[in-house]
Amino acid sequence: MEDKDWKLVFSDEFNQKNYSQPDSTKWSRHNRYSGTWSRWISDSRDVVYIKNGSLVCRAIPNKTLPGDTARMLTGAVNTRGKFEFQYGKVEVRMKTNREKGNFPAAWLAKNNHFDQYGEIDIVESFGDRVSATHAIHSHLTYNHADHGQRNSFKSIDVDATKWHVYGVIWTERDVKWQIDGKTVAYFKKTTDKTLLAKGQWTFDYPFFLILNQSVGNGEYGNYGDTKKTYETRFDWIRVYQRANSTGMSPSSAAILE
Repeated sequence: MEDKDWKLVFSDEFNQKNYSQPDSTKWSRHNRYSGTWSRWISDSRDVVYIKNGSLVCRAIPNKTLPGDTARMLTGAVNTRGKFEFQYGKVEVRMKTNREKGNFPAAWLAKNNHFDQYGEIDIVESFGDRVSATHAIHSHLTYNHADHGQRNSFKSIDVDATKWHVYGVIWTERDVKWQIDGKTVAYFKKTTDKTLLAKGQWTFDYPFFLILNQSVGNGEYGNYGDTKKTYETRFDWIRVYQRANSTGMSPSSAAILE
């Protein structure tokens, strides 16, 4: 850790026995919704399980649930209602496939987004790109006409098939992203009252964790192959907090605007 003031408040090392389910005191299966990432979520044990000290999330052809119209079955877990936090540092060690259509993520979601939407993506991987994407979605980017123009993200060259530690440090004034301890991107709360009123910063609320494996629907050219199996492994995830949360300086990281 870079700062001794950080205190561990949540962790899972995924050290249960092989093929067991993740700790139910910490994780729940995510529900299926209409969004790209959630459209085929399943509670099948074949798409979420523990193996060799890692959480495995998969997307597989639907050959086992004939009564389910989903073309694939995908795995996703979250801590909603079991662990939520406001401000802190999150780190997750993970690796994934690099195949066209691949779409896994580790991210933070606001518990009640019907008023002011908020989402912090620790890391996403898209298809066979040799990169990791870090993004933030506020009420402004999600609900206004300038959605596409004000969507804040940064892609960093990295081999996602290798183990890497992806992290975010989230304070009341800014968010910064790290890969293997190095800051790579930065987002700051604006001082523009007009933008604040439109929801440029909607991150002063408790958020929960989501880990998932999905497949693309064609956006950004990332079409999922419903005959393939996609897999992401999460070695561990840890959340830290400290008493005095302060803004971070941008350093040499890319600023997301």
